[in-house]
Amino acid sequence: MPLSKIAFNPGVDKEGTQYTTDSGWFDSDKIRFRKGRVEKIGGWEKYTADVIKGVCRSLMDWGSKDGTAFLGIGTNLKFYIESGGVVNDVTPIRATTTNAATFAATNGSSTITITDTSHGAETGDFVTFSGAATLGGNITAAVLNQEYQIETVLTANTYAILAVDTSGASVTANASDTGNGGGSVTAAYQINTGLNTYVGSTGWGVGPWSSGAWGSTTALSAANQLRLYSQDAFADDLIFNPRAGGVFFWDKSSGVGTRAVSLGSLSGASNTPTAALQVMVSDIDRHVICFGANPIGGSDLDPLLVRWSDQENAVNWTPTATNSAGGQVLSVGTAIVGAVKTRQEILISTDNGLVSMRFVGAPFIFSFTPVAENVAFASPKSAVVAGDTMYFMDPGGFYIYRGAVQRLPCAVERYVFDNLNKDQIYKVFATTNPDYSEVTWYYPVGHGDTDITNYVSFNYVENVWAVGTLERGAYFNASLHQYPIAASNDVENVLTNYLFSHEIGYDADGAELVAFVESGDIGIGDGDSLMMINRVIPDFTLLGNQSNASIDIVFKGRNFPLETPTTLSTATVTSSSQQEHVRARSRESIIRIESSGLGYGWSVGSLRLGIRTDGRR
Repeated sequence: MPLSKIAFNPGVDKEGTQYTTDSGWFDSDKIRFRKGRVEKIGGWEKYTADVIKGVCRSLMDWGSKDGTAFLGIGTNLKFYIESGGVVNDVTPIRATTTNAATFAATNGSSTITITDTSHGAETGDFVTFSGAATLGGNITAAVLNQEYQIETVLTANTYAILAVDTSGASVTANASDTGNGGGSVTAAYQINTGLNTYVGSTGWGVGPWSSGAWGSTTALSAANQLRLYSQDAFADDLIFNPRAGGVFFWDKSSGVGTRAVSLGSLSGASNTPTAALQVMVSDIDRHVICFGANPIGGSDLDPLLVRWSDQENAVNWTPTATNSAGGQVLSVGTAIVGAVKTRQEILISTDNGLVSMRFVGAPFIFSFTPVAENVAFASPKSAVVAGDTMYFMDPGGFYIYRGAVQRLPCAVERYVFDNLNKDQIYKVFATTNPDYSEVTWYYPVGHGDTDITNYVSFNYVENVWAVGTLERGAYFNASLHQYPIAASNDVENVLTNYLFSHEIGYDADGAELVAFVESGDIGIGDGDSLMMINRVIPDFTLLGNQSNASIDIVFKGRNFPLETPTTLSTATVTSSSQQEHVRARSRESIIRIESSGLGYGWSVGSLRLGIRTDGRR
């Protein structure tokens, strides 16, 4: 039987049917296209053993003048700064009360009720007690004087925690725990935590279950919305902002164990924003910019107001004749979705258009020019810059910006947007992997409160697409670190999430990294003849532990386009394989290449198949 060389077109194409994709790839997971060839993506392992609490949706690295590399980590519960593999909790303190908090315990229960007038806390917030004395029994001073996550907010003056010892084990009060706590109790309340759920509007149901009166409405805020952080370096230091919340400053000179503080609390602060949707430091002119901020003299956030500080001054936001602070209300749309720095400009997306923001110097400082209407970022983090091009996902398509906006042809567009959970679209984020010329969008699928499980990747040098699954809350091409860094998004065990170094090895943090690519239908002629495949000559490049490599070439078949394909034969390829005999008879055949072992990677060359026309008895 003669051999036929099978060489598929690079890229996954899901715009048609699998039957019509007869010369290309139709489906994939955890593969990429490189120089026209399919290869398994790199693996990952834990970047640090330190746990992060909450789902991380913001990562950024920067370096100080002394060469120290830092990583900012924003989760829905905390804000951390990592350095040298150690994750430090720098979450700002919202309020501190002294000699005000008292404790009440019930015999046989681990629930402790705290009374602290006008505490301002929300369910899920963190508070740290110090100076408390024993309640007289099992609830000792050591039990009380530590950080707690608030279990339930009972009233504006009371809330409950669950008592634990310093190892985290539950502690139950006994009859001797009479309450109060004595001593001089200090309660330090961290800024309100955020949600892992996107809420698109105000009204009933916003906020934690059972909060507020039945039928009451709640305005959206940083505390009852999907927690998205923006962050940017200001020299050695860091400025960050939870969306719709305050603007905070972390001072490197104070040490990694020092908490961030409100920008307005710094010496010399003048009219600093108290709320913003996003914060950024401009590249060349070094203004701190808030997108969607409260105006001077007001406390309510204006979602179209862009404000900026004096040049090289993070705390002076009062415009005068002798400085460059200022502001501008945009005229496009109703709210700013996000902003991204590109070459020599900042591109701002509102919910109904794009605006170019450029530094022009005195007297106007910045110019604002609308560049597109009826196109917008799908989410605040759905845009990313690679080279001189910005790539972004719109609620209905993919686009590029190089001074003008252009629709990006996409061979998997219908697949992505038919499966995208648009109720949680603000979870979408984009990232780059320049080593492989890739831009990747991670997105949730299905309906309801789902989190990110899928990705779509675009190779902008070869103009090809791939799709797959991977659960991540954030992914950042950390240029100051050896490998890209990503964060898990485990919402079931939200207090034990991790950071991972990607593109390292070929395994999934010690587990098998399952990868596959599947072709469209292959037929003889116009598909009017049955065919027999009886052998395959494999062509693979094996990477890593080649002696452990095992790749399955699965042959599926069907006789009609709408018929469900069935598995006909499987050839298992190892490093010593020369040819494998199979028996696959059908009118149309599908080739699936997959692997699930440990310690190896692979790339596909051109397979040669023994194919002939055949009939049935």
